[in-house]
Amino acid sequence: MRLPILRVRSSISSRCGRAASAALLLALAAGCSHREQTGYTPPPPPIQPAGPPAAAPAPSYRPARRSSVVNAEEQYVQSHAPIYTETGMASWYGPPYNNRAGANGRIYDENDISAAHRTLPMGSLIRVTYLRTGESAVMRITDRGPFVAGRILDLSEGAAKAIGMYRAGVGEVRIEVYSAPEPLDSGGRWCVQVGAFSHRKAAVRLEAHLQREYRTANVIEFQGPTGYWVRIRPYDGNRTQAVAIVHRLHPAEGEAWLVRLD
Repeated sequence: MRLPILRVRSSISSRCGRAASAALLLALAAGCSHREQTGYTPPPPPIQPAGPPAAAPAPSYRPARRSSVVNAEEQYVQSHAPIYTETGMASWYGPPYNNRAGANGRIYDENDISAAHRTLPMGSLIRVTYLRTGESAVMRITDRGPFVAGRILDLSEGAAKAIGMYRAGVGEVRIEVYSAPEPLDSGGRWCVQVGAFSHRKAAVRLEAHLQREYRTANVIEFQGPTGYWVRIRPYDGNRTQAVAIVHRLHPAEGEAWLVRLD
């Protein structure tokens, strides 16, 4: 009577074994399928047309702008003789003048190639040569200065770098003038500038004194980037009268400079 029971158990064990084997095969298949999916690499996206190259990193200072106008000025200088030459000490200026209105009425950009002179007509085309190295650059007069004894020219920071004088700060230069909108030694509008004062009270006091002294002149007090100034403008901006005032005026508060306004 036990034999049938043994057969039933054997049959049941056989079926269970087959079921376990099938389950194992399905699990392996599923595991293999999962590994295949995780290892799948999608195709690359379609190739897009190439765009413009990335801009190069900005330099530590913006180089001076070069244009066809500048090139034409350089060509003019190379093909003409200078009408006036002057040699003396030059310096360069940047802050606190940068982004302020210059004497020509335009915003001063220290990175442009330009210069300041006390008496050359505004807009004069010049070539400046640093005598120590022989390097030179062509530029325009766009501002007034320098108001420092012993100096004849103030270069923009860009101009100082262009002629190799930036690190030295001060150096001897040769100025060659090639063209000017007005005659160099006649006409124009002139004034005498005195200063600069660290306190406005001193400038106002000198203004009052000079107003009594020069009743036919226009005397004003104004503030600049480095202090307060007093300006005496003769009637009609006459150069001869301005020169006479400079020779006669010896203020204790500051030096008197002959300055051309136009």
